[in-house]
Amino acid sequence: MLDIFWISIVLGMVSGVLAGLFGIGGGLVIVPVLAIVFKNLAFPSELIMLMAVATSLAVISLTSISSIIAHHRLGSVIWSKVVRLSPGIMLGTGVGAMLAQYISADSLRMLLVVFLVYVGLQMALQVAPKETSINQSRIVDSSVAILIGSVSAIVGIGGGTITVPYLVKGRMLMRNAVAVSSACGLPIALTGTLSYILMGRQTPTLPEWSLGYVYIPVFIGTGLSSVLTAPLGAKLAYKLPAKKLKRYFSILLFVMAIKLLWS
Repeated sequence: MLDIFWISIVLGMVSGVLAGLFGIGGGLVIVPVLAIVFKNLAFPSELIMLMAVATSLAVISLTSISSIIAHHRLGSVIWSKVVRLSPGIMLGTGVGAMLAQYISADSLRMLLVVFLVYVGLQMALQVAPKETSINQSRIVDSSVAILIGSVSAIVGIGGGTITVPYLVKGRMLMRNAVAVSSACGLPIALTGTLSYILMGRQTPTLPEWSLGYVYIPVFIGTGLSSVLTAPLGAKLAYKLPAKKLKRYFSILLFVMAIKLLWS
């Protein structure tokens, strides 16, 4: 138990910085690492991915709050957009969590691998979101928000990899898009966490110290340390060379995708 707690501390520190830096919530790192850790702990194979996703969302609920405060203090959060996207995001997240229960563990793992490779390629090739003249009406916002919530709940992320490009296409500045994405990660995380807790309550094979599909020791360790480092990531977002960082991060995503494939 002590080893997993220390692993959680380090994982939280890394995911917190990434959450503030890229507005991605840290789930792209948390889920694959937890999938590997839970397998080594001999968790039931059919629960490994579900618990990794659920625990990731629980951690993001704490990371998002810390990241939101940091971005708000920097004056970057456009709250009217957050409020407009949140209802659709919460609906999509609830639907996505329910769908995840009916996806086999191997299929869920492969979905995550594909998503990691997709995001990794976007970062490695420096594919920047392009501004367009798309009219982001309430209907369009709601539809995209449902998609963001659904995908996020299935793969255990804060939604930034979809939210940020969408906002930039609506001519929002990148710094504001990252800040809004961080804020939108909170309704995703809270709705997803609650859904996975409620759906997992009656599962008889849950490991000890589980609350539904959320594994509490990892949630505490990763959550506490990520809260401390998320503000640092938000500050670094305004100072460090984003292009180089994205390339380094893409290598990490590719490594984790390969590791998941071998698992």
